[in-house]
Amino acid sequence: MTDWTLRAHPSFSGVKGPVLTIVMDGVGCGRRDEGDAVWQARTPHLDRLATETLNTTLRAHGVAVGLPSDDDMGNSEVGHNAFGAGRVFAQGAKRVGAAIASGDIFRGDEWTRLTDKVRQSGEPIHFLGLLSDGNVHSHIDHLFALLRRCHEEQIARARIHVLLDGRDVPETSALEYIEPLERLLADLNSAGRDYRIASGGGRMNITMDRYNADWAMVERGYAHHVRGEGRGFQSAAEAIQTLRSEHPGVIDQDLPPFVVVDEGGKPVGQVRDGAAVVLFNFRGDRAIEISRALTEERFTEFDRGPLPDIAFAGMMQYDGDLHIPTHYLVQPPDIDRTVGEYLARNGVSQYACSETQKFGHVTFFWNGNRSGMFDECLETYQEIPSDNRPFDEAPWMKAAEIADATMDALKKGVRHARINFANGDMVGHTGNLNAAVMAVEAVDLCIGRIVPVVRTLGGALIVTADHGNADEMIERNKKTGELKRKKDGSFAAKTSHTLNQVPCYIDAPGSSLKLAGTPDAGIASIAATVLHLLGFERPEGYEPSLLG
Repeated sequence: MTDWTLRAHPSFSGVKGPVLTIVMDGVGCGRRDEGDAVWQARTPHLDRLATETLNTTLRAHGVAVGLPSDDDMGNSEVGHNAFGAGRVFAQGAKRVGAAIASGDIFRGDEWTRLTDKVRQSGEPIHFLGLLSDGNVHSHIDHLFALLRRCHEEQIARARIHVLLDGRDVPETSALEYIEPLERLLADLNSAGRDYRIASGGGRMNITMDRYNADWAMVERGYAHHVRGEGRGFQSAAEAIQTLRSEHPGVIDQDLPPFVVVDEGGKPVGQVRDGAAVVLFNFRGDRAIEISRALTEERFTEFDRGPLPDIAFAGMMQYDGDLHIPTHYLVQPPDIDRTVGEYLARNGVSQYACSETQKFGHVTFFWNGNRSGMFDECLETYQEIPSDNRPFDEAPWMKAAEIADATMDALKKGVRHARINFANGDMVGHTGNLNAAVMAVEAVDLCIGRIVPVVRTLGGALIVTADHGNADEMIERNKKTGELKRKKDGSFAAKTSHTLNQVPCYIDAPGSSLKLAGTPDAGIASIAATVLHLLGFERPEGYEPSLLG
């Protein structure tokens, strides 16, 4: 049985005022060059923190956040898991890879349920997900393993619904993933199978909405994937090439949706009664809504019509509290003893705030993939609705509103607060360097407004990030390290996260605290640092505090 008692820190009784953690989403430590929007931005307040506070850099990718290797970029989901858990858990990509390598994924009841369904009906098994090796939401190797297993088990028919990335991988790299998929399908079909790509589209155009921000995306995805309604092409490659020519400058994540049709113009991959559907994304935030659309009998978010009689499974369970979905192939990490639960059980008031795009990160993911509050009397969660428009058109996003709400909460006496400024990440993903510079500047301005309030209240401030993004806005040649250029001489935009470390500033005026000098510290140490500033020792197993 867990002992939830937080013990007093032996050498520091805690700051008098609130302890605030600010996550500058997607703001890493770059190379200070033409592609580094963080360095190019005018950031007088962060610059001042760099001279006036304790500061260091932290690891926010790879094994430091539970991913398979240090070649894997961090992301907001695993980053906020690490912030809240105070230690590192094996995460989605690592767990799925292990389950495939061991064969456990195919020995479970869920895989049998799916394959039995299509053997009995003669309908295809459908695979839906993000087609790339970004390893943030999915990995193409996982899809290939599932398809090969279907072939080994003599599943006659399969259909793949491809969501194009251009966000966690180079912005126009879709054909680099379509072509090997088509080669694999050709090999399997030569052995008597009927495996085909059925539909697709850009991940920011269809299907992969999150936090109920734009259900129209999911509706478009459902229409194309399930009903086969949409513009038809003979192949996915033809669709991508045609849509690029019709929309000059469009990047993969924004490509319009398409349906693959046969010679008679009929869709090749409608999802009908008797089918099985596997959503092969392992990350939860952008998988929940389409999972609901494919499973809920009483569904009201859009006019879906009658739900086909299908067997559905996610790669993982995307929301453990809401049981979305009910059926899944790989068990998610069991994250317990989060810092939020410790504080709630010890009577410490908490406040969490972000705009819609990252609200789930400072609540659900911070709390160990748990919905709801631990103690409604002690916790306040405030969501600022995001704008439904391209982020580079308004790179300031809702930073000012988040700052306003946070300062109000601090003045009301909350003891611990955590907030997320989404700008560096969401604008960074657009590939628009100038907008990313403005995004970082907007965050800096808001931090400059918050710092005096925290200091006046006698509190402490931690400013850090969950991963990099805006710090590398231009692709690099992997061999030479030089910035890439397109044929027209312009720089090739980078839209994915980075492998860079992230900054960490700790402001506790009037205290004698010093950095502990923990080598290779990761962002999981933020939880113990928060507790240290509040005057508590870290619980057993937590990564050490950054403070000595």
